[in-house]
Amino acid sequence: MLDISVVREDPELVKRSMRRRNMNPSVVDEVLNRDSEWRAVLTEGNELRHRKNVLAQEIKELKQKGEDISEKVKETKELPGKIKAVEEREKELREQIRQLMLEIPNILHESVPDGVDDTENVEVKRWGDFKEYDFELKSHVDVMDELNLLDTDRAGKVAGSRFYYLKNEAVLLDMALICVALHHMKEKGFQLMETPCMLNRRSVEGCVDMSAFEDVLYKVEDEDLYLTATSEHTLASYHMDEILEVDDLPLRYAGFSACFRKEAGAHGKDTKGVFRSHQFNKVEQFVFSTPAQSWDEHELMIQNAEGIFQKLEIPYRVVNVCTGDLGGVAAKKYDIEAWMPKQQMFREVVSCSNCTDYQARELNVRYRTPEGNKFVHTLNSTALATSRAIVAIFENFQHEDGSVVVPRALREYMGIDTIKRK
Repeated sequence: MLDISVVREDPELVKRSMRRRNMNPSVVDEVLNRDSEWRAVLTEGNELRHRKNVLAQEIKELKQKGEDISEKVKETKELPGKIKAVEEREKELREQIRQLMLEIPNILHESVPDGVDDTENVEVKRWGDFKEYDFELKSHVDVMDELNLLDTDRAGKVAGSRFYYLKNEAVLLDMALICVALHHMKEKGFQLMETPCMLNRRSVEGCVDMSAFEDVLYKVEDEDLYLTATSEHTLASYHMDEILEVDDLPLRYAGFSACFRKEAGAHGKDTKGVFRSHQFNKVEQFVFSTPAQSWDEHELMIQNAEGIFQKLEIPYRVVNVCTGDLGGVAAKKYDIEAWMPKQQMFREVVSCSNCTDYQARELNVRYRTPEGNKFVHTLNSTALATSRAIVAIFENFQHEDGSVVVPRALREYMGIDTIKRK
């Protein structure tokens, strides 16, 4: 959630940012109107409580003088009802303001490009060998089927669409990718974690806009629990309701977990294979920092993710995500898109966001300073989602004979340099 003081002090800044996101900024005026009423009600409540104290003193003095107190007593008896009504209205307005504030996205960083959708994201750089092939490439699904590495048909019988069984060398490949990502993050000074696969509603709400994200989540029946959609959420909640020491910042974590998503908005997209599924493994970067550190940390995190794809020798590009493709929690986001030669297109494999203090305000994560406690900045980035890396490997490293070369960084974990037909 945005700091309401920003709305009070510079509403035009908030409106400009919302317009850049192609959003109607009228909610800003609604917040200001409710906030004005709330402050008036708050003042009224304080005045009534003060009047109650004054009356008590006046009644005491009148009694001592033996004078009539009936009018004062009558007024005193009326005050509790008035105070209760004002307190209820104050609580009601506070909740209305909170709900309206949830509709206001984070303030955009000035370097975010304007645009309507992902077609207007701005390319920042490219890396790698964008090879030409002298044979017809096969999809990752066909290659994996022929090498006996994937079974989606039986997974469909067991669990439904968008699930799969990885088999044989594909299992080793998945584990090797996790190992490479975790070792890379450890080398970069990140603390490694294996996070819970479930979390409660408050933890999720602190990280995302539930009205937009709830359709993605799997809810545990009769429990205040959701399956983890990304370890970003479990890492973000790790220091919930804590006050951190400024000298300990930045705190850098790399979390591994299985991830579960309904993919409700992806009907008809990537229905075959492993690119977009209900369950996958991922290593996530997460950082808690001071405001002064966060933009340097953002650049560091995208470099970390690039380093992993460079180790895997997967060609990619980095894009600066435009306003129309940027979620409400982030102030700025980079994506890494791997080159998929069979599809002849770049596909997103990494998202790297600076959320400034937007998440921290909901999660109540602060740090101690001589001037008082302040909210941290939070940043998140994919390190590696194994399923998407697998697709990129099978598209980029296949040979005409159907074999697939194992990227050098993975060979020590897999014990082979090529996956061949048996």
